[in-house]
Amino acid sequence: MMRSWRKVRLTVYLLMVVFSLLSLATGAGAQEPGSVVVLTFKGVVTPVLQNYIERGIARAAASGAEAVVLELDTPGGNVSTMLEIVQGMSASPVPVIVYVAPRGAHASSAGTLITLAGHLAGMAPGTTIGAASPVGSGGEDLPETLKAKEINTLVKDAQNLAQRRGEKAVEWAGKAVSEAAAATADEALALGVVDAIAPSLNDLLRQLDGKEVEVAGQMRTLRLAGAPLTRLPLNTIESLLNVVVNPSIAAILLTIGAQALLIELSSPGGYIAGIIGVACLLLAFYALGALEANWIGLGFIALAFVLFFLDVKSPTHGVLLVLGLISFVGGAAILFNTPTTNVPWPTITGLALATAGFFAFAIAKALQAQRQPATTGSEGLIGALGTARTDLSPAGDVLVQGERWAADAQGEAIKAGERVQVVGREGLRLKVKRAEQ
Repeated sequence: MMRSWRKVRLTVYLLMVVFSLLSLATGAGAQEPGSVVVLTFKGVVTPVLQNYIERGIARAAASGAEAVVLELDTPGGNVSTMLEIVQGMSASPVPVIVYVAPRGAHASSAGTLITLAGHLAGMAPGTTIGAASPVGSGGEDLPETLKAKEINTLVKDAQNLAQRRGEKAVEWAGKAVSEAAAATADEALALGVVDAIAPSLNDLLRQLDGKEVEVAGQMRTLRLAGAPLTRLPLNTIESLLNVVVNPSIAAILLTIGAQALLIELSSPGGYIAGIIGVACLLLAFYALGALEANWIGLGFIALAFVLFFLDVKSPTHGVLLVLGLISFVGGAAILFNTPTTNVPWPTITGLALATAGFFAFAIAKALQAQRQPATTGSEGLIGALGTARTDLSPAGDVLVQGERWAADAQGEAIKAGERVQVVGREGLRLKVKRAEQ
């Protein structure tokens, strides 16, 4: 499963790189030297954020921008992706300023180290930073040995990033990882974790104007007051993937994908359902990997669809349907119980009921079809009404369902033009009787 996730992640990452190169080729000179490139990101730390920051730094370096500002609001995310982002920011030829905004935003978990990695950092009033302790993919505590190893490594990383901010900042950075310490904007400023508290971006740039920072081994004085702003939004692929990395959206895509594949398997040949199903599942798997989902939950969801499908093929009066419903809800709860997200109970409940309703409808139609009399073949002719084309005494011809048949009257003779009813068939001859008026 991990190998498959790496392949999906690599494919998506390559697509983002291609779109980024196209963006650079079409708009590298769209801003004036000395401007500030502004990136705005809200969501989980994934390769989307990594590519976005790399693209912003490349754009700023190519145009001679004064700095890059990352407006950040994140609950955290993948640790390995975070470390790659930190390395890229540290090696940036352009100063990177991290601004935790707007009011109510967070720079939690991996977002804490990304903020510390900025050459300068600021926070809007009413924001928080911290709680960077590593946890398992399902939000659970790690085993003692692994937990100690992960914590010790991340503590040193956080302290190294906070080194230039003073002893208090270094001490707090260690506690943010080892003790899940968090801080408000005012507390972070007092500790030296950030350089300013600003209600707006322009006010932040005014406060940071004239600051000296070390960029690529050289000291540089920033000229930020009054600098023109160039906002660089997420491109189409980045926006799509950032929306997909949402538990509710991922659950919807997973459900649609599974149902579409079942439809394709039950009535192959159309391909449309299969294509939609594969596309939805690929996007869902990318989101689950980015969210560090608990893959055990995926197994329960797969079991749920198997139970739904079996209930359609061999109706069990709803027993398998109910078991499938329980398996779906439980599996989704396990799947999305991640350290960076909350279980989307309304979405899961709605999807479970909708899916169960769909399969219950399919079961009802299947039972109804089983109870209906046959409409084709020999069985479909039994009981059918027709008209005598000739006298039947007892042999003659009749017209049944638009076709002319040789027939034998059963019992009394039947005159031409009278209504008849089929009561049997022998080869190509029908057995009929006079129909009741």
